[in-house]
Amino acid sequence: MQLADHFNEFLRTTVNLGQVKLDLLDTRVDTIYRALKADEKIGSLVLDKIPQGSWAHRTIIAPVGEAEFDADVMLLMTENPDWAQSPKTYIEEVYGALHRHSAYKNMPHSRKCRCVRLVYSNSMHVDLVPYIVLADGREVIVNRDQNTWEYTDSQGFTTWMRTQDQTAQGNLRKVIRLMKFLRDHKGSFTGTRSVILTTLLGNQVHAYKKFADPGYYRDVPTALLHIVGDLDTYLQANESKPSVADPSGSGVTFDHRWEQNTYSYFRDRIHKHAAEIYDAYYAEDKVTSVRLWQGIFGPGFKAPVAATSSAKFPVATTAVTAVARPGRAG
Repeated sequence: MQLADHFNEFLRTTVNLGQVKLDLLDTRVDTIYRALKADEKIGSLVLDKIPQGSWAHRTIIAPVGEAEFDADVMLLMTENPDWAQSPKTYIEEVYGALHRHSAYKNMPHSRKCRCVRLVYSNSMHVDLVPYIVLADGREVIVNRDQNTWEYTDSQGFTTWMRTQDQTAQGNLRKVIRLMKFLRDHKGSFTGTRSVILTTLLGNQVHAYKKFADPGYYRDVPTALLHIVGDLDTYLQANESKPSVADPSGSGVTFDHRWEQNTYSYFRDRIHKHAAEIYDAYYAEDKVTSVRLWQGIFGPGFKAPVAATSSAKFPVATTAVTAVARPGRAG
């Protein structure tokens, strides 16, 4: 059964990052930005802060237990001609500004390949990614390990995500959060980076599918059934790791973010989950369906405490389009 009210409750109480933490993230990023703007050495180069990744895409989820959650922030900076031959200087200088700050110098902060990470104890960490628009119009971030530029189009990815989510009737983001929950909280397909998972799931959403079946993405469980099922079909047709292009059209790929063995494990796990989702969705009685959904997502998947007609996505009454039953593996 679909049990859309259960999914909405599960997302609200278990999967989604709570509003208090989202507000705290906003406040902390604002404070970091003001501190960098006030730095005597690089403050004049810092132009803007732009949410990136799961924060910008609204696919961020609650962390496992007491683990940190993370957020990426693009730090728009003016191009400095003196650093043209050494792009990693941008990361070094942002790190230096934090190291000079009266509060942040005493907090864990480190230089990564593409960012500077600032860690709040037992709470969150923020990755600050220097982002520069070069004189020739290229949008770039820094690869510190190789001391080179990398092309990017962060707004393009966010726009693509918004378009795909609208096509999926507002349910793609929720499906991504559910699949990230399986990865992080249930330990399934570990090693698959969020940007790859997000791109592969988003790539399965197509407007033409709604022409054949207007209800293809009508609620969370139906969108989950179809998007994961379509992803399984795609993966089963590709035994070797396929190239995953940045959907913004930047021309780069995310291929360096995983290996063949990681891909093979992901492929097997999605095949298994697609079959489990199919069984839970098409179970004929509610008790069996709840048991099967809980087998996938755990005991947190349950009915709202007071189920009412005000649920965001009430159970649809239209007929369900038949879906080819996926095989089992793993």
